[in-house]
Amino acid sequence: MLDIKYVRENQEAVAEAMKNRNASWDAERFSSLDENRRAAIVKEEALQQERNAASKSIGEMMREGKKDEAETAKERVRAINEELDEVSAKREAIDAELHDLMLHVPNIPCAATPVGKDETENPERRRWGTPRDFAAEGFEPKPHWDLGTDLDILDFERGNKISGSRFTVLGGAGARLERALINYFLDTHTSRGFKEWWPPVVVKRETMVGTGQLPKFEDDAYHVSGDMFLIPTAEVTLTNLHAGEVLDADTLPRWYTAFTPCFREEAGSAGRDTRGIIRQHEFDKVEMVKFGTPEDSDNQLESMTAEAEYLLQQLGLPYRVISLCTGDLGFSARQTYDVEVWLPSYNGYKEISSCSNCGDFQARRANIKYRDPANFKGSRYLHTLNGSGLPAGRTMAAIMENYQQADGTIKVPDVLVPYMGTDVIKPVE
Repeated sequence: MLDIKYVRENQEAVAEAMKNRNASWDAERFSSLDENRRAAIVKEEALQQERNAASKSIGEMMREGKKDEAETAKERVRAINEELDEVSAKREAIDAELHDLMLHVPNIPCAATPVGKDETENPERRRWGTPRDFAAEGFEPKPHWDLGTDLDILDFERGNKISGSRFTVLGGAGARLERALINYFLDTHTSRGFKEWWPPVVVKRETMVGTGQLPKFEDDAYHVSGDMFLIPTAEVTLTNLHAGEVLDADTLPRWYTAFTPCFREEAGSAGRDTRGIIRQHEFDKVEMVKFGTPEDSDNQLESMTAEAEYLLQQLGLPYRVISLCTGDLGFSARQTYDVEVWLPSYNGYKEISSCSNCGDFQARRANIKYRDPANFKGSRYLHTLNGSGLPAGRTMAAIMENYQQADGTIKVPDVLVPYMGTDVIKPVE
């Protein structure tokens, strides 16, 4: 959530930022609500002062024997209370409307985020690895959905039978590879400074609001009983671990990681990535979340992105890193790097990790602050960051396609062999 004071004092900058993000922004409505709210507050305070003064005078009148005057003053106090109730109710209604408006406004991109209209204008930052030349090896690579079916490790028909479209059953080596990837990701992160958590996957509405999934993206969320939701990512739970808390500066930065299943309705994605396991309603992912100071959060974004890259490098998967432009930036982010892995079936790169610095946007929504007595009084909002590290399904697809062999088997990346107990995935005889 944006700081209302900042928005009030920087209307042109906010309007320009929303234009660059292709986001709607009703400046007139904001100004009207903000002015009416402040006017109501002034009126409330004036009435409270008048009531307090009148109440104080009543006691003095009674002591002086001025009963008639005291009764008149009491009548005025009753009238003030009625008027105050009306003004307070009006102010509360304005507060609610203004709060709802601000909950729908995305974050303001930082200066490092390139200006652009959509994903076609995301600049590439770097590449690692070289895609295999399958033609030089004398065979045509198969997409992972064909490889998985041939090896009997991905079962799309049974996934559809028991749950519907965009659900897949993993069997045999497929199930083992999923588990191997999750354990490998977690072991790597925890060995490099991240604290592991095992959070719930069902959360309250306010928890989803805290990280920006609600109210704007409710159509993408799985709603369960009691106004609860299945999480779309562990970013939701990990970030909200400290909702309503004030952390000590000397405990920052904090690096958290967790594996969870993730659930997304994928509203509006009809026709996109319909084959295979790239875009599923339920998928497994290891998430990274960081809490840092405003002065250090840019450095933390770079190190988080490097962490996702390290996993792909260890797996030997070619990738590239791009900067998301303003028109492609996620709702809560002020800056984002997407790491895209090479997929032969697409003959191109596909997003596998999105690492974002959200600034104080989520911290303001979830009320997460830090104290640093040596540098300032009181408390301030800290910065939150999140990134995929990594999704098991998309990583599995990348391994299957990039490590396939001419005989239809799949070589297991060296770092996964201890987790898999084999160096090749082949048909079960």
